[in-house]
Amino acid sequence: MDSGWRFTLGDSARAQEPSFDDSRWRSLDLPHDWSIEGTPSKDAPTAGGGGYFPAGIGWYRKTFRLPADARGRTTWLEFDGVYMNSDVWINGVHLGRRPYGYVSFAYDITQHLVPGVNVVAVRVDNSRQPNSRWYTGSGIYRHVWLTVTDRLHVGHWGTYVTTPRADSAGAEVVVRTRIENGHASPRRGVLRSVLTDSGGREVAREETSFSLAAGQKVELEQRLRVESPTLWSAESPKLYRLHSTVRDGSRTADTTATALGIRRIAYDKDRGFLLNGRRVKMRGVNLHHEAGGLGAAVPERVWRRRLETLKAMGANAVRTAHNPPAPEFLALCDSLGLLVMLEAFDEWTFGKVPEGYHKYFTEWSERDAIDIIRRDRNHPSIVLWSAGNEIGEQGAPNGIEVLRRLLEIFHREDPTRPVTTGNDKIAADSTPATLAFLNELDVVGYNYVDRWHERRELF
Repeated sequence: MDSGWRFTLGDSARAQEPSFDDSRWRSLDLPHDWSIEGTPSKDAPTAGGGGYFPAGIGWYRKTFRLPADARGRTTWLEFDGVYMNSDVWINGVHLGRRPYGYVSFAYDITQHLVPGVNVVAVRVDNSRQPNSRWYTGSGIYRHVWLTVTDRLHVGHWGTYVTTPRADSAGAEVVVRTRIENGHASPRRGVLRSVLTDSGGREVAREETSFSLAAGQKVELEQRLRVESPTLWSAESPKLYRLHSTVRDGSRTADTTATALGIRRIAYDKDRGFLLNGRRVKMRGVNLHHEAGGLGAAVPERVWRRRLETLKAMGANAVRTAHNPPAPEFLALCDSLGLLVMLEAFDEWTFGKVPEGYHKYFTEWSERDAIDIIRRDRNHPSIVLWSAGNEIGEQGAPNGIEVLRRLLEIFHREDPTRPVTTGNDKIAADSTPATLAFLNELDVVGYNYVDRWHERRELF
């Protein structure tokens, strides 16, 4: 859904209505970052952290026709990232609002579609500044997707793959698949899961029958045995592919594909990080979501060049400072063999900038965290979650309560990876990180060790 949008900078009354005349708006293709197109000014409200670039409010609209065979099927509209405070309408119906500019989200638009021309409108409000400590960009700066599938289908982000046992002799691949029945009548069917290696050869399959009442959903668990697997590693990042097929009687209702790596990770207090039982020293860098003068709408080829250059110079790990990246960034890390610490938030309830995420954390952090984890938990490159960076709660009396709430979400949604935070006040003179907070973490993150000098010998 990237091509053929209309855009205007500034607010516009009733632009969500299908009959609105947008003929004078600019035509463009997504992804799009309107801030980088602007002229920096020393008076810009984004200030130095935002490169003095403009922000403001913008509107996007797109008209489209559904394929003829889309009638009676399930359709959802998915945004990989909109910065920030997005409101989305389809045919004048408000679908929802998402404040966080780095989270991916989707809306089921099945009930709101009409024959012929449909109109999607998006209002983006990045006017409340400063809302970040770095350049964010503005607008629909990542891809947009339209998915049309059968009423009986694999749910959105509905496949979860883990490899609880993996070595050179054999591996167990556990597949959890959420099947949803959007039909008005019950359905009996079969879920077929076929695993193929990097050469496209089938290495395992499993079939599971199910029965669903109208409107019901169920999560099916399957266990696939793989003999002599090729383990995913930084040196040999071989990927497998899971092909999921939902059969409704004699017909194929839905098919999806999921890339995965067969590997096992562990953390040991004496040996450090272990990948497939071997100690691996992470030599990493922090990468923000933008690409310098190109702004936040980063072409995939740019990411590939940057990551290949980093790997060539000896890096084998990346921290996504300080938010979730674009999906294609993680796919590249999977294929190139880069280890990833995926960071979710730069703020919790303590603010760092006046209009930052702390204003939305209480209401939105659980939903945002769930969406982050479910979107990305199949990537073999991700070996560590970071729930926050240099958050004020590390030294606050009630900080452990906020941390525990986030840890419960991460552990529930993905029990296979540990969770850390980036702590910059472990040896601070004022409001140092509490021992209770640090002890609660699966892995303790130490930021700026060089600041501590002689103090680090005490801890």
